[in-house]
Amino acid sequence: MNRFRSLVVSSSVAAACVVGLAGGVTAASAASTLPTLNIALNGTTGVSVSGSEVSGAVNVVSTFTGTAPSGPNANGPTWGLVRLNPGVTVAQAVAAVQSAHGDTNALTPYGSLFADDSAPGTAQTVLTPGNWVALNLTGNGNPGLAPFTVTQSSSPAALPNAAATQTAIEFGFRGPAVLHDGTIVRAQNGGYLVHMVIAMGVKNAATGRQVMALLRAGKDGKAQKLSNGQFLGLAGPISPGGMQQAVLNAKPGYYVEACFMDTQDGREHTQLGMERLIRVVK
Repeated sequence: MNRFRSLVVSSSVAAACVVGLAGGVTAASAASTLPTLNIALNGTTGVSVSGSEVSGAVNVVSTFTGTAPSGPNANGPTWGLVRLNPGVTVAQAVAAVQSAHGDTNALTPYGSLFADDSAPGTAQTVLTPGNWVALNLTGNGNPGLAPFTVTQSSSPAALPNAAATQTAIEFGFRGPAVLHDGTIVRAQNGGYLVHMVIAMGVKNAATGRQVMALLRAGKDGKAQKLSNGQFLGLAGPISPGGMQQAVLNAKPGYYVEACFMDTQDGREHTQLGMERLIRVVK
């Protein structure tokens, strides 16, 4: 999973083929009315939060300074937002994940990795009252942590309507197989396990079907060689109930939507059928 996750993050930044608030006049105008939560990443562990810390929809605007790690298994600049369950401390949540050797599913009894995206960029999500933690997930070491508290708003902002919603479940995806560039696309986890919603570009539908067969057979290396270098990061690993959205800014064409999270027996979710062919059109 780490190899594909790092490939998607680094390649998407380089190719500018990511989900971000960069296109669509109507969608961008709607987004501009939202409050802003700023997440500033510095290196592999530095992280700070500023801006709107009240309940409701927000634009999450992320920045990155310093040097990003390099190498085949290095994650690019990445942030996460964890919503802690009532009465749970940051230490308890961290200990649960560490005792499970980094398995994010161990967080579920304590909280939710509600949103997860690459930096710099802008995404949208919804904050609820309570204790939250911003994460610097850059690199492969322990993440940087910045706890903050969300207070109740007297008039919470609402998310702009999404043109399409991609829902991850066990073990597949629901939602339209055709996405329109320049429209808001929502990604959410409707399952019981942690999932990601990402996609790798392929030159045509036939190649996409080849990639799907290779992924299901566990032949990730061969599948990767058939990618055309275009990637979509609709949502990094997010917990059950997690949700984020943004305006799609992607090159039209065919993509294989997939989840590369691991099961307890070491198989990737793609080997259990969690991949499908989608298309981006103008």
